[in-house]
Amino acid sequence: MRLLLVEDDSLLGDGIRAGLRLAGHTVDWVKDGVAAQLALEAEEYSLVVLDLGLPRLSGLELLRWLRQSGETLPVLILTARDTVADRVKGLDSGADDYLVKPFDLEELAARVRSLLRRSSGRASPLLTHGEITLDPAAHRTTRNGQAVELSPREFAILQRLMESAGRTLSREQLEQSLYGWNEEVESNAVEVHIHHLRKKLGTELIRTVRGVGYMIDKHG
Repeated sequence: MRLLLVEDDSLLGDGIRAGLRLAGHTVDWVKDGVAAQLALEAEEYSLVVLDLGLPRLSGLELLRWLRQSGETLPVLILTARDTVADRVKGLDSGADDYLVKPFDLEELAARVRSLLRRSSGRASPLLTHGEITLDPAAHRTTRNGQAVELSPREFAILQRLMESAGRTLSREQLEQSLYGWNEEVESNAVEVHIHHLRKKLGTELIRTVRGVGYMIDKHG
């Protein structure tokens, strides 16, 4: 999944970005609220990790702007403000979860997974389609109970398609899930990853919708 990290502390932000990338996410990182606004207007994200104490535009102001614009993507607040009043203010402003600094990166990754799962309408932590099961937490894929080795980007495409089962995703939408800023996108990268997934998981799993994109059927 492609996430936006909004954090003005360089050391902390670098650690969070590295941890979320290790968890399999593509992460764009900005250091102030105005830059975050521009990023949210220009790109499509699955979740925002948001610090409150930001230059130029505070985290709460950014959050209120986001919700007033009608955007429903999940927002996880990271902050050193740990009073009940601060937590209430953040949640009432539209945040979906709240994590107080300092925190453990494993807990952050787990909360991100939980928010992404809820936003896609899933109750189970596992994604299942017929004989295929994907475990986002363990980064593990099985077919008929047997482990299948996938590259990080193959895994990311499969997860996005399984979470969007029944909907066609364009090549551009899949590319947005795979590549952050300053990452070169190869012209046929998605097609190559889809080809490898079909070889490993069966040709019937991912369907090509000619002229539109790719999809996994709703019920496997």
